[in-house]
Amino acid sequence: MKDEEEDNIVPNEDENNEELNESTNEEGFEDIVTSGGNHFYENDENSEDTITKVTGMYKDWFLDYASYVILERAVPAIEDGFKPVQRRIMHSLKELDDGRYNKVANVVGHTMQYHPHGDQSIGDAMVQIGQKELLIDCQGNWGNILTGDGAAASRYIEARLSKFALEVLYSPKITDWGVSYDGRRAEPNNLPVKFPLLLAQGAEGIAVGLSTKVLPHNFNELIDASIKILKGKSFQIYPDFMTAGIADVSNYNDGMRGGRVRVRAKIAQLDKNILVITQIPFSTNTTTLIDSILKANEKGKIKIKKIEDNTAADVEILIHLFPGVSPDKTIDALFAFTACETSVAPLGCVIEDNKPLFVGVSDMLKISTARTVDLLRQELEIQLEELKNKWHFSTLEKIFIREEMYIDFKLYSDRESLYKYMYDRFEPFKKSFVREINDDDLQRLTQIPMIRITRFDSDKADDLIAKLEDEMKEVEFNLANLTDFAIAYFIKLKEKYGKGRERQTELRSFDNIEATKVALRNTKLYVNREEGFIGTGLKKDEYVTDCSDIDDVIAFLRDGSMMICKVDEKKFVGKDIIHVAIFDKSDKRTIYNMIYRDGKSGPAYIKRFNVSGVTRDKLYDLTNETKGSQILYFTHNPNGEAEVITILLRQIGSIKKLKWDVDFANIAIKGRASKGNLVSKYPIKKIEIKEKGISTLRPRKIWFDDTVQKLNVDARGELLGEFRPNDKILVISQAGKLKVIIPELSTHFDEDMVVLEKWHPKKPISAIYYDGEKERYYIKRFLIENEGKEETFITEHPKSQMEIVSTDYRPVAELVFAKVKGVQKENQTVDIESFIAVKGFKALGNQLTTEKLKQVNLLEPLPYEEPEEVIPEELEVEGNTDIEEGEIQLDDDGQITLSLE
Repeated sequence: MKDEEEDNIVPNEDENNEELNESTNEEGFEDIVTSGGNHFYENDENSEDTITKVTGMYKDWFLDYASYVILERAVPAIEDGFKPVQRRIMHSLKELDDGRYNKVANVVGHTMQYHPHGDQSIGDAMVQIGQKELLIDCQGNWGNILTGDGAAASRYIEARLSKFALEVLYSPKITDWGVSYDGRRAEPNNLPVKFPLLLAQGAEGIAVGLSTKVLPHNFNELIDASIKILKGKSFQIYPDFMTAGIADVSNYNDGMRGGRVRVRAKIAQLDKNILVITQIPFSTNTTTLIDSILKANEKGKIKIKKIEDNTAADVEILIHLFPGVSPDKTIDALFAFTACETSVAPLGCVIEDNKPLFVGVSDMLKISTARTVDLLRQELEIQLEELKNKWHFSTLEKIFIREEMYIDFKLYSDRESLYKYMYDRFEPFKKSFVREINDDDLQRLTQIPMIRITRFDSDKADDLIAKLEDEMKEVEFNLANLTDFAIAYFIKLKEKYGKGRERQTELRSFDNIEATKVALRNTKLYVNREEGFIGTGLKKDEYVTDCSDIDDVIAFLRDGSMMICKVDEKKFVGKDIIHVAIFDKSDKRTIYNMIYRDGKSGPAYIKRFNVSGVTRDKLYDLTNETKGSQILYFTHNPNGEAEVITILLRQIGSIKKLKWDVDFANIAIKGRASKGNLVSKYPIKKIEIKEKGISTLRPRKIWFDDTVQKLNVDARGELLGEFRPNDKILVISQAGKLKVIIPELSTHFDEDMVVLEKWHPKKPISAIYYDGEKERYYIKRFLIENEGKEETFITEHPKSQMEIVSTDYRPVAELVFAKVKGVQKENQTVDIESFIAVKGFKALGNQLTTEKLKQVNLLEPLPYEEPEEVIPEELEVEGNTDIEEGEIQLDDDGQITLSLE
């Protein structure tokens, strides 16, 4: 967004402004030829029209225009962090400042004396400054950055400088002054800002040929970082946005080109059918955010029932879901397909010495800090000089009155002789002065009123001089210790103005959301197996599954080939399709079990494999690539299941054994290109499933990453344990609620979660809570009886609250009592296992104490040996181990024999 409206800049109002075409003549001069029909004519002797050459007329105009826009409109200065219009607004506010509010229209009018680009650009820029709540004290409707509502007209709203602005922006004695555009007034070239204002407010602008985008940073963190710079310590600063939200700054790149900040809305689950957005990403507002959600819903990316916008002072957007729609998956889909997650590209470009400078935020802060120190030095030097002058004259005045020099004034009729007399009288005291006496000093002395001389108090004069001397010593000390003085200055700023400016944007690392995993499957996939077509438009053919338009589909053909392609309305993959499914390239647990015949009459081979990295629309051969090969048996197994099958051979020759069983659990999982193990060299008549298999994959390890509040299998965070298909997770919140859930990696967890662990059904849960109705503390132990829904295990009174909860077998708690009437009772230790037996889930529990507790602490549990869990030995099949290719052999009867060497 620009701070100003771009005006049409006319280089010369007296010239014709038609569009011009440039050409170069033989002499190297630029010829200007009009294209709109208006020409410059010159009549020769034959009265023929000729074109007049206007050489170089527009040669440098574009460069001048570009320079003007860059330097005077769109890019802020590194010195004070202001664009020209912003600087002129702040200067006008200072000139109008009398402590009272001014109409913004009045400020805009006053600023037009310095800014030549109209009232609209000034008003818009002033509203933007006011909305940042740092420099301008606003009154009236200044708009809302959360909803995107605009401010009221400038005649209705009022403004004045904030106390912070008055302290850090202005110091006329050290201000670099220039002349306004019309030469009538003085305006500051740069304001003496003693604070990293550019980084605190941020800046954005588009100029000719370049742009800038400096993200806003936290007020207190900038001060802390400036202090670290002065102390020679390392520092890091990251953006902080007024819209709050959650930001991933891992690729911030110090705010320079090429960096990127991902910002997300804060979304929570209000109940099973309602999500609530309480914070929004930077560069969005509730209007644009809701529009993006509605568009995603229309396109079928997400599925929502309705949206309510209750935003006022705080953001509150309620998203109602249809029954049966997963809130967790919807949250991920909101991040993937809507403005609930945005990406911001910073670009640190500023003006330094009338030139664009590309610089990172760390260097910006170092430059600002160094400039602040220099400005403080200049102020101290001026203050010291003023104190010296004041001390000098006070000393002169004291000597002048004490020595009664004024009595002899009548003896001198002209100024020269009088001044000579006074110089002579002051000569004995010359060494005590801080500087030479001049005529101006003497003139001031001669103008002292007689009443002041008669009432002169020598003691008060001595006190004043002593006070001035102390002040000079203090200023000289500060100059000698300028760095410490600057540090104290920053600390003072933080103490005075830092309250209420704590960080609003939470910094967190984001996990990458795969769109295919969270996209709403709102269409149906069909297959024509015989003809070899798959797609969403084959509604008269066999239904396969629900899908989304960004899914991939995997298809296996009878001839042993495989193809992966994007979902389409109609796609030919090959005739005689035996299996079609949605493909997930990151899925390593889906295992395919297959038996195929090599060629038209060759032997049969058995293999197990998974499919990961492939090229779309490429046909892969899963057999030995012999012409006429055919798949005899095929299954897909989402969790690596290995079934037992029965093989029946055809009666050929003298084969004795025509039937036997094969267990896929004995076959190693290999790549899709592996040949497989020999099953039989004789023709197979039929293959039957004898027994459905169980997973042959070892239990899956699951971790919880507290940074992103999600489960993962990538060894990030805390290990929760090894999970089999039937294992679940126990979640307990501070509100006294618990639930047992399936460990899905897409699950979102609330911030008030206090327990997250692998659930052991026979392991009791112990809790101490305060009952709001009976105003007493209770203790209970229970087992979870209903694992299908979230339940509350403390009383539902509004004042009831949980103190501690433990899943240890023998927990121990410490009770810390509150002091009553000056008496402090000693702490009490409670063995919870001995105190109460395991009771029903809904039981109130036993009363713990009637006395008022200050706090309850969990201590180390008593020793207890947990019963070992019996784990059946399972085959390690995620590598290419165990049974190797070729180890399955047939005996004379055709029976498979295993050679395990």
